[in-house]
Amino acid sequence: MSSIDTLCINALRVVGAEMITKAKSGHPGIVLGAAPILHTLFTRHININPEDDKWFNRDRFILSAGHGSALLYEMLHLSGYDLSMEDLKNFRQKGSKTPGHPEYGHVKGVEITTGPLGQGISSSVGMAIAESFLAAKFNKPKYDIVDHYTYVLCGDGDLQEGISMEAASLAGHLNLKKLIVLYDSNDVQLDGDVEQTNTENIKMKFEAMNWNYIKVVDGNNCDSIDNAIKEAKKSNKPTIVEIKTVIGYGAPNSGESSVHGKPMPEDDIKALRKNLSYNGPVLEYPEEVKKFYKENVIDRGNEEESNWNELLADYRSEYNAEYEEFLKFMYNEFKLDDVSDMPKYEVGSEESTRKEMGKYIDYLSTKLPNIIGGSADLSSSTMVKGADGIYGPSNPLGRNIKFGVREHAMAAIINGITLHGGLRGFCAGFFVFSDYLKPAVRLASIMKLPSIFLFSHDTICVGEDGPTHQPVEQLTMFRSMPNTNVIRPADAKEMAEAMLLAFDNNTYPTVVTSSRQGLPNLACTNAEGVKKGAYVVFEPKKAAKVTLISCGSELFITINAAKMLEEEGINCKVVSMPSMFLFDKQSNEYKEEILPKKHLKMAVELGASMPWYKYADEVYGLDEFGASMPIKYIHETYGFTAEAIAARVKELLNK
Repeated sequence: MSSIDTLCINALRVVGAEMITKAKSGHPGIVLGAAPILHTLFTRHININPEDDKWFNRDRFILSAGHGSALLYEMLHLSGYDLSMEDLKNFRQKGSKTPGHPEYGHVKGVEITTGPLGQGISSSVGMAIAESFLAAKFNKPKYDIVDHYTYVLCGDGDLQEGISMEAASLAGHLNLKKLIVLYDSNDVQLDGDVEQTNTENIKMKFEAMNWNYIKVVDGNNCDSIDNAIKEAKKSNKPTIVEIKTVIGYGAPNSGESSVHGKPMPEDDIKALRKNLSYNGPVLEYPEEVKKFYKENVIDRGNEEESNWNELLADYRSEYNAEYEEFLKFMYNEFKLDDVSDMPKYEVGSEESTRKEMGKYIDYLSTKLPNIIGGSADLSSSTMVKGADGIYGPSNPLGRNIKFGVREHAMAAIINGITLHGGLRGFCAGFFVFSDYLKPAVRLASIMKLPSIFLFSHDTICVGEDGPTHQPVEQLTMFRSMPNTNVIRPADAKEMAEAMLLAFDNNTYPTVVTSSRQGLPNLACTNAEGVKKGAYVVFEPKKAAKVTLISCGSELFITINAAKMLEEEGINCKVVSMPSMFLFDKQSNEYKEEILPKKHLKMAVELGASMPWYKYADEVYGLDEFGASMPIKYIHETYGFTAEAIAARVKELLNK
């Protein structure tokens, strides 16, 4: 380990601590402890190019311990990304490019939004899956045009999250050898020593999950860290490198939990500089440090991409057809221009929308070779699976990922696949178990990431499995989430359009729900209406004074109620509102046309009433848990029949 390494590491430590102290907010512990890890990774291994931050064959780095963002911003600044010293000085300030936790899309070089522990390491599994699939599809002898690593920095907290173990288990099962996790192991967490909370053997645990394990006993020794990463690259398994560090190294309270998340007082900064024998300028890097990073990160990255471009040019000459297809994957150029041969259903036929969803996924997989995904041990029930067989070491071109009972990791992995580029990820499960994966959907929404989440069994019509399996409040949960399109189709035509909208969108995640039970395919539904979020599906012969709003499996019941009321001289129109998200984007004129202010408006849905009060005066919903019983009793038991809905309308009109 050279003197320049020592200078660089100490500069990272001191400037990082000074950033946090200036901000009066942040986490100096990881910056001081893990600086040697990231310095070694960036200057000796990682291949990135700040001039082309989306270079397809770059290595991906994920700061799963997102509270260490100050250290990441330092690395990006020194590595030539668009982050100035002024940006670093504005750490955590209003409108800055250096927010408290890394935010994807906010600044170049940040591969994923992290902060909630476990999400980063879990999404890294998706990135590694994407790399292995695309490598298997496009690489040829002497032409490894997809050949990069996914590196992760995580801490003790990351490895205590359940999602991390779900994801690690699957990664080991899939032999994702290009995944390397650098574990900042300092034996301290926010509330005190790790041993007060956790005494498991990480080595045995990860080896039992089919991981390669390497230990570095001195986390200040760059050469030891370097050798460990070199060794990890030789493995045919994913690797975790446990690197023993000291939290808050060099600070007066180093090794203590108090250094984790509190800015250091100015006197402690002075002590830090003295302890490290560091005399560099305040909130600035010595010229030797800048030069070292230019030569060992920036210049090396430029050279690596230049070499890759030459390799790609030769690949184009020898494998032109594959090259052209590779570009389509790389730039997401697969479009759904002609879907005239999409499966169709006769009006009056009856089918569950989950079965229709499954058929449309099968169809779209033939049109979109870049989509990949699967279900959480439920493909025979959700009807959702990927194409071309089961993805894994024996079939790396399979597009059906068997996630097992790992809902939370499944959703984060899908985010990672989509973030990687070249592929679009989707996943499926029972709607009630969406509770397990909601945090990953939320991150997709924050990142404006078009991940796709498909859920079946979307009401208490699950039946005999009872309230533990019967969703009530889940639609409200997702509908309240910003930048998330929740679509609840009523029949095949609406489901077809929902799936097309999901796979044709690039700026937000989509949640599509489906029924367990068979539903009639209606004459009145249409795709154009779904695109607008809500539209009229039934008009009485005479002018209506009441508007009934519904969606999904209750739509046909609501239409029947309106027809019954019309026979009694009560004229109601019916609106299908499969997507509140899309309806809210329409003009005020359209909204008034669909939901006239002068009308009495009642919403009907076999779920929590809360989200409907934005549109309706009255909500005919379900604000209690269901019960175990055969499905044939459910509608009558809970009052979701045309007769009961019609009676409620009459009650309202008679008030």
